[in-house]
Amino acid sequence: MNKTTMNIFTPPPETEYNVLSLGAGVQSSALALMAAHGEITPTPDFAIFADVGAEPTEVYDWLDTLRELINKAPHPFPVHVVQHGDLETATMEVQISKGKGSKPEGAEYLQSVIPMFGRMPNGDVVGAIGRQCTADYKIKPIHKFIRKHCNIKHGQKNVTVTEWIGISWDEIQRAKESRLKFMQKRYPLLETKINRSDCINWMYDQGYPVPPRSACYFCPFHNNNEWRRMRDEDPVHFQKAIDFDKRLRQKFIDHDKFMKMKVYLHRECKPLDEIDFDNDEDRGQQTWDFQSECEGMCGV
Repeated sequence: MNKTTMNIFTPPPETEYNVLSLGAGVQSSALALMAAHGEITPTPDFAIFADVGAEPTEVYDWLDTLRELINKAPHPFPVHVVQHGDLETATMEVQISKGKGSKPEGAEYLQSVIPMFGRMPNGDVVGAIGRQCTADYKIKPIHKFIRKHCNIKHGQKNVTVTEWIGISWDEIQRAKESRLKFMQKRYPLLETKINRSDCINWMYDQGYPVPPRSACYFCPFHNNNEWRRMRDEDPVHFQKAIDFDKRLRQKFIDHDKFMKMKVYLHRECKPLDEIDFDNDEDRGQQTWDFQSECEGMCGV
Protein backbone atom coordinates (compact mmCIF):
# COMPACT_ATOMS: atom_id res chain seq x y z
CA MET A 1 0.00 0.00 0.00
CA ASN A 2 1.37 3.41 -0.93
CA LYS A 3 1.07 6.35 1.41
CA THR A 4 -1.55 8.91 0.41
CA THR A 5 -1.93 12.55 1.36
CA MET A 6 -3.23 12.73 4.94
CA ASN A 7 -6.90 13.61 5.42
CA ILE A 8 -7.45 14.09 9.14
CA PHE A 9 -11.23 14.10 8.77
CA THR A 10 -11.62 10.56 7.45
CA PRO A 11 -10.04 7.25 8.46
CA PRO A 12 -7.01 6.42 6.29
CA PRO A 13 -6.85 3.22 4.22
CA GLU A 14 -6.78 0.04 6.31
CA THR A 15 -3.43 -1.44 7.22
CA GLU A 16 -2.25 -4.69 8.76
CA TYR A 17 -1.69 -3.18 12.21
CA ASN A 18 -3.52 -0.50 14.21
CA VAL A 19 -1.50 0.90 17.12
CA LEU A 20 -2.80 3.43 19.64
CA SER A 21 -0.21 5.84 21.00
CA LEU A 22 -1.24 6.26 24.62
CA GLY A 23 -0.21 9.32 26.64
CA ALA A 24 -2.56 8.37 29.52
CA GLY A 25 -4.08 11.85 29.58
CA VAL A 26 -7.70 12.78 28.93
CA GLN A 27 -7.80 12.51 25.14
CA SER A 28 -5.80 9.34 24.53
CA SER A 29 -7.47 7.60 27.48
CA ALA A 30 -10.93 8.45 26.15
CA LEU A 31 -9.84 7.33 22.68
CA ALA A 32 -8.59 4.00 24.05
CA LEU A 33 -11.81 3.35 25.96
CA MET A 34 -13.98 4.40 23.01
CA ALA A 35 -12.12 1.82 20.93
CA ALA A 36 -12.48 -0.79 23.67
CA HIS A 37 -16.25 -0.13 23.61
CA GLY A 38 -16.37 -0.54 19.84
CA GLU A 39 -17.29 3.09 19.22
CA ILE A 40 -14.17 3.57 17.09
CA THR A 41 -13.09 0.73 14.83
CA PRO A 42 -11.23 -1.41 14.15
CA THR A 43 -10.06 -2.53 17.57
CA PRO A 44 -6.37 -1.56 17.99
CA ASP A 45 -3.92 -4.44 17.97
CA PHE A 46 -2.31 -2.82 20.99
CA ALA A 47 -1.72 0.49 22.73
CA ILE A 48 1.70 1.71 23.77
CA PHE A 49 2.75 4.10 26.53
CA ALA A 50 6.23 5.64 26.61
CA ASP A 51 7.33 6.07 30.22
CA VAL A 52 9.84 8.90 30.65
CA GLY A 53 10.05 8.27 34.40
CA ALA A 54 8.85 11.76 35.34
CA GLU A 55 5.06 11.65 35.26
CA PRO A 56 3.19 12.47 38.48
CA THR A 57 2.29 9.44 40.59
CA GLU A 58 -1.40 9.77 39.74
CA VAL A 59 -0.65 9.25 36.03
CA TYR A 60 0.98 5.87 36.72
CA ASP A 61 -1.91 4.94 39.00
CA TRP A 62 -4.36 5.91 36.28
CA LEU A 63 -2.44 3.84 33.70
CA ASP A 64 -2.93 0.76 35.87
CA THR A 65 -6.65 1.56 36.20
CA LEU A 66 -6.97 2.21 32.46
CA ARG A 67 -5.47 -1.18 31.65
CA GLU A 68 -8.06 -2.85 33.87
CA LEU A 69 -10.92 -0.89 32.27
CA ILE A 70 -9.75 -1.81 28.76
CA ASN A 71 -9.45 -5.47 29.73
CA LYS A 72 -13.03 -5.48 31.08
CA ALA A 73 -14.49 -3.70 28.02
CA PRO A 74 -16.21 -5.54 25.13
CA HIS A 75 -13.22 -5.15 22.78
CA PRO A 76 -10.05 -5.39 24.92
CA PHE A 77 -6.51 -5.00 23.64
CA PRO A 78 -3.10 -5.10 25.33
CA VAL A 79 -1.30 -1.99 26.63
CA HIS A 80 2.48 -2.10 26.40
CA VAL A 81 4.91 0.18 28.24
CA VAL A 82 8.31 1.13 26.82
CA GLN A 83 11.09 3.23 28.34
CA HIS A 84 14.23 4.72 26.84
CA GLY A 85 15.55 5.86 30.21
CA ASP A 86 14.87 8.25 33.05
CA LEU A 87 14.38 11.78 31.71
CA GLU A 88 15.07 13.49 35.03
CA THR A 89 18.42 11.71 35.36
CA ALA A 90 19.36 12.37 31.74
CA THR A 91 18.64 16.09 32.08
CA MET A 92 21.13 16.33 34.96
CA GLU A 93 23.77 14.04 33.47
CA VAL A 94 27.18 15.63 32.93
CA GLN A 95 28.69 14.81 29.52
CA ILE A 96 32.39 14.68 28.64
CA SER A 97 33.33 16.09 25.24
CA LYS A 98 35.24 13.86 22.84
CA GLY A 99 36.58 16.92 21.07
CA LYS A 100 34.69 16.38 17.83
CA GLY A 101 32.68 19.61 17.95
CA SER A 102 33.28 23.09 19.25
CA LYS A 103 34.01 21.82 22.77
CA PRO A 104 37.58 20.71 23.52
CA GLU A 105 38.23 17.08 24.42
CA GLY A 106 37.59 16.34 28.08
CA ALA A 107 35.40 19.41 28.66
CA GLU A 108 32.29 18.97 30.79
CA TYR A 109 28.89 20.03 29.48
CA LEU A 110 25.18 19.22 29.76
CA GLN A 111 22.79 18.40 26.93
CA SER A 112 19.69 20.54 26.44
CA VAL A 113 17.31 17.60 26.84
CA ILE A 114 14.21 19.57 27.82
CA PRO A 115 13.04 22.95 26.40
CA MET A 116 14.58 25.22 29.04
CA PHE A 117 14.51 28.99 28.97
CA GLY A 118 17.61 31.12 29.46
CA ARG A 119 18.57 34.61 30.55
CA MET A 120 21.70 36.12 29.05
CA PRO A 121 24.11 38.21 31.16
CA ASN A 122 22.66 41.36 29.55
CA GLY A 123 19.17 40.36 30.69
CA ASP A 124 17.84 39.11 27.33
CA VAL A 125 15.57 36.06 27.55
CA VAL A 126 16.19 33.10 25.23
CA GLY A 127 14.04 30.02 24.77
CA ALA A 128 13.16 27.36 24.41
CA ILE A 129 16.73 26.03 24.41
CA GLY A 130 16.93 22.65 22.70
CA ARG A 131 14.47 19.82 23.14
CA GLN A 132 15.18 16.11 22.81
CA CYS A 133 12.66 14.82 25.31
CA THR A 134 9.71 14.12 23.01
CA ALA A 135 11.81 12.62 20.22
CA ASP A 136 14.21 10.55 22.34
CA TYR A 137 11.95 9.50 25.20
CA LYS A 138 8.56 9.11 23.50
CA ILE A 139 8.63 8.94 19.70
CA LYS A 140 11.74 6.81 19.16
CA PRO A 141 10.98 4.19 21.86
CA ILE A 142 7.43 3.81 20.56
CA HIS A 143 8.51 3.44 16.95
CA LYS A 144 11.31 1.05 17.91
CA PHE A 145 8.78 -1.18 19.69
CA ILE A 146 6.38 -0.99 16.73
CA ARG A 147 9.14 -1.98 14.29
CA LYS A 148 10.01 -5.04 16.34
CA HIS A 149 6.47 -6.04 17.35
CA CYS A 150 5.06 -5.61 13.83
CA ASN A 151 8.09 -7.14 12.11
CA ILE A 152 8.90 -4.07 10.03
CA LYS A 153 11.75 -4.78 7.64
CA HIS A 154 14.66 -2.33 7.34
CA GLY A 155 13.95 0.08 4.50
CA GLN A 156 10.34 -1.04 4.17
CA LYS A 157 8.24 1.41 2.18
CA ASN A 158 4.83 -0.26 2.26
CA VAL A 159 2.48 1.28 4.81
CA THR A 160 1.54 -1.56 7.17
CA VAL A 161 0.97 0.33 10.43
CA THR A 162 -1.64 2.95 11.34
CA GLU A 163 -0.68 4.90 14.46
CA TRP A 164 -3.68 6.38 16.31
CA ILE A 165 -3.00 9.72 18.01
CA GLY A 166 -5.38 11.22 20.60
CA ILE A 167 -5.28 14.84 19.47
CA SER A 168 -8.66 16.51 19.95
CA TRP A 169 -10.48 19.08 17.83
CA ASP A 170 -9.31 22.01 19.98
CA GLU A 171 -5.69 21.02 19.23
CA ILE A 172 -6.09 20.35 15.51
CA GLN A 173 -2.97 22.38 14.70
CA ARG A 174 -0.85 19.64 16.27
CA ALA A 175 -1.84 17.01 13.69
CA LYS A 176 1.06 16.00 11.45
CA GLU A 177 1.69 13.41 8.77
CA SER A 178 3.94 10.48 9.57
CA ARG A 179 7.60 10.83 8.63
CA LEU A 180 8.01 7.05 8.43
CA LYS A 181 7.37 5.27 5.15
CA PHE A 182 5.90 2.16 6.79
CA MET A 183 3.45 4.10 8.95
CA GLN A 184 0.50 6.43 8.55
CA LYS A 185 -1.15 8.45 11.30
CA ARG A 186 -4.82 8.52 12.18
CA TYR A 187 -6.57 11.08 14.38
CA PRO A 188 -9.92 9.47 15.33
CA LEU A 189 -11.04 12.35 17.57
CA LEU A 190 -10.63 14.80 14.69
CA GLU A 191 -12.75 12.64 12.39
CA THR A 192 -15.84 13.48 14.46
CA LYS A 193 -14.63 16.85 15.80
CA ILE A 194 -14.37 15.66 19.41
CA ASN A 195 -12.71 18.19 21.74
CA ARG A 196 -11.20 17.71 25.17
CA SER A 197 -14.43 18.62 26.96
CA ASP A 198 -16.29 16.02 24.89
CA CYS A 199 -13.76 13.42 26.05
CA ILE A 200 -14.34 14.37 29.68
CA ASN A 201 -18.13 14.23 29.23
CA TRP A 202 -17.87 10.82 27.57
CA MET A 203 -15.84 9.54 30.51
CA TYR A 204 -18.48 10.88 32.91
CA ASP A 205 -21.31 9.29 30.91
CA GLN A 206 -19.57 5.91 31.06
CA GLY A 207 -19.03 6.23 34.80
CA TYR A 208 -15.26 6.47 34.41
CA PRO A 209 -13.04 8.82 36.41
CA VAL A 210 -11.47 11.74 34.57
CA PRO A 211 -7.77 11.06 33.90
CA PRO A 212 -5.14 13.38 35.34
CA ARG A 213 -3.04 15.72 33.25
CA SER A 214 -0.32 13.73 31.55
CA ALA A 215 2.99 15.59 31.50
CA CYS A 216 6.32 15.53 33.29
CA TYR A 217 6.09 17.36 36.59
CA PHE A 218 8.94 19.69 35.54
CA CYS A 219 7.76 20.29 31.95
CA PRO A 220 8.60 23.85 30.80
CA PHE A 221 5.46 23.79 28.63
CA HIS A 222 3.27 24.07 31.74
CA ASN A 223 1.30 27.29 31.64
CA ASN A 224 0.69 29.42 34.72
CA ASN A 225 -2.67 27.76 35.32
CA GLU A 226 -1.00 24.37 35.51
CA TRP A 227 1.82 25.60 37.76
CA ARG A 228 -0.81 27.15 40.00
CA ARG A 229 -2.82 23.92 40.04
CA MET A 230 0.31 21.97 41.00
CA ARG A 231 1.11 24.46 43.76
CA ASP A 232 -2.40 24.32 45.22
CA GLU A 233 -3.41 20.69 44.56
CA ASP A 234 -0.14 18.79 44.26
CA PRO A 235 2.37 20.50 46.56
CA VAL A 236 4.67 17.46 46.62
CA HIS A 237 5.35 17.58 42.87
CA PHE A 238 5.38 21.37 42.86
CA GLN A 239 8.15 21.34 45.45
CA LYS A 240 9.97 18.70 43.40
CA ALA A 241 9.72 21.04 40.38
CA ILE A 242 11.12 23.94 42.45
CA ASP A 243 14.04 21.77 43.56
CA PHE A 244 14.59 20.46 40.03
CA ASP A 245 14.65 24.02 38.65
CA LYS A 246 17.29 25.06 41.18
CA ARG A 247 19.42 21.93 40.72
CA LEU A 248 19.34 22.24 36.94
CA ARG A 249 20.46 25.85 37.03
CA GLN A 250 23.30 25.07 39.44
CA LYS A 251 24.31 22.00 37.44
CA PHE A 252 24.88 24.13 34.35
CA ILE A 253 26.82 26.71 36.38
CA ASP A 254 29.09 24.04 37.88
CA HIS A 255 29.63 21.79 34.87
CA ASP A 256 28.98 23.67 31.63
CA LYS A 257 31.21 26.68 30.99
CA PHE A 258 29.90 26.87 27.42
CA MET A 259 26.38 27.83 28.49
CA LYS A 260 26.52 31.62 28.66
CA MET A 261 23.11 32.00 30.30
CA LYS A 262 21.25 30.86 33.39
CA VAL A 263 18.55 28.30 32.63
CA TYR A 264 15.02 28.11 34.05
CA LEU A 265 11.88 25.98 33.72
CA HIS A 266 9.61 29.03 33.41
CA ARG A 267 9.84 31.46 30.51
CA GLU A 268 9.91 34.45 32.84
CA CYS A 269 13.41 33.19 33.68
CA LYS A 270 12.88 33.35 37.40
CA PRO A 271 13.00 30.56 39.99
CA LEU A 272 9.61 28.85 40.26
CA ASP A 273 9.16 29.83 43.88
CA GLU A 274 9.54 33.51 42.97
CA ILE A 275 6.86 33.66 40.25
CA ASP A 276 3.38 35.08 40.80
CA PHE A 277 0.98 32.50 39.38
CA ASP A 278 -2.11 34.25 40.76
CA ASN A 279 -2.40 37.01 38.19
CA ASP A 280 -5.17 37.15 35.61
CA GLU A 281 -2.74 37.23 32.72
CA ASP A 282 -0.55 34.23 32.01
CA ARG A 283 2.30 36.45 30.77
CA GLY A 284 2.88 34.69 27.48
CA GLN A 285 1.76 31.27 28.65
CA GLN A 286 -1.93 31.65 27.95
CA THR A 287 -2.45 28.09 26.80
CA TRP A 288 -1.40 24.57 27.69
CA ASP A 289 1.50 25.09 25.33
CA PHE A 290 1.82 21.67 23.75
CA GLN A 291 1.16 23.14 20.30
CA SER A 292 4.91 23.79 20.45
CA GLU A 293 5.53 20.08 21.04
CA CYS A 294 6.61 18.54 17.79
CA GLU A 295 4.63 15.36 17.23
CA GLY A 296 1.49 15.50 19.33
CA MET A 297 2.82 12.90 21.77
CA CYS A 298 2.71 14.88 25.02
CA GLY A 299 -0.20 16.13 27.08
CA VAL A 300 -2.80 13.79 25.58
